[in-house]
Amino acid sequence: MKRKKGLDMIPFRTLELTDREWIEECLKKSDLMGAEYSFSNNFLWAKQYNLLCANVNGFYCTLGGFGIMRTYGYPTGEGNLKEVVELLMEDAKERGLKFELRGIPEDKLTELKSLFPEQFDYISVRDEADYVYLTERLSTLAGKKLHGKRNHIARFKDNPSWVYEPMTMENIEDCKNMSKKWCELYHCREDINLVHESCAVKTAFHYFNELKLVGGLLRLDGEVVAFSMGEALNSNTFIVHIEKAYSHIQGAYPMINQQFVLHECQDYEYVNREDDMGDEGLRKAKLSYYPDIILEKYKAVLK
Repeated sequence: MKRKKGLDMIPFRTLELTDREWIEECLKKSDLMGAEYSFSNNFLWAKQYNLLCANVNGFYCTLGGFGIMRTYGYPTGEGNLKEVVELLMEDAKERGLKFELRGIPEDKLTELKSLFPEQFDYISVRDEADYVYLTERLSTLAGKKLHGKRNHIARFKDNPSWVYEPMTMENIEDCKNMSKKWCELYHCREDINLVHESCAVKTAFHYFNELKLVGGLLRLDGEVVAFSMGEALNSNTFIVHIEKAYSHIQGAYPMINQQFVLHECQDYEYVNREDDMGDEGLRKAKLSYYPDIILEKYKAVLK
């Protein structure tokens, strides 16, 4: 039923696996490149960010965060965008929130500005910008700039026992065990971001088939030392949701990055390796691969 202005608050609710079909239909219609526009991404992080969902006149809408800091995600779908944003604005008013729309792609700013002239301040959120690379670049690591990556991979390959395997139900338990060891080794419990990430990883393992994720792993001497998981994001982009490796093993991170792309991402022009969450170490690592696109996201704040 089409929602009209003047009704009660929008019935936002917990994101469930059964929502996947209708949400992915909305996402497909918008065909956006940002990490926010992935059902799996939203599902994996829903508890950590208190992410709620609603179907508003054929658009997938989200409300996330806690208390008065809750914000709305950019609606995806097909239909009257202006009407849907107005309904979200009314919902915010009913909830006592200052309306804020997040995750807005740069190429959608012109449309929003024309629909809502002089109503919003638009602010770039650097910490939420995604790092997007040409699949060919990550596959070949060609050129002087990536010489260091090739050297690290060569050192990893010095051990002839290395092997890459697609992730399956037969070897996923080995990845779970590696993830547990990784958290113990790098003291996950002392870092809230790593605690949240650990929850997302566990959810990904548990719903690996249901979410139709694609995974890959590396072994040295039979032991899993790295793994990665992702999926198709849109018509030309693959997204990497999770990547784990033992950093004390030289070349483990660049090796799983390259091998996963070589084996699982060749049908796509781009690979989105998501944002850096404002973490300086992550930012440096992602920039070291010289992204072809730094996909900026904006927030619209009501004036």
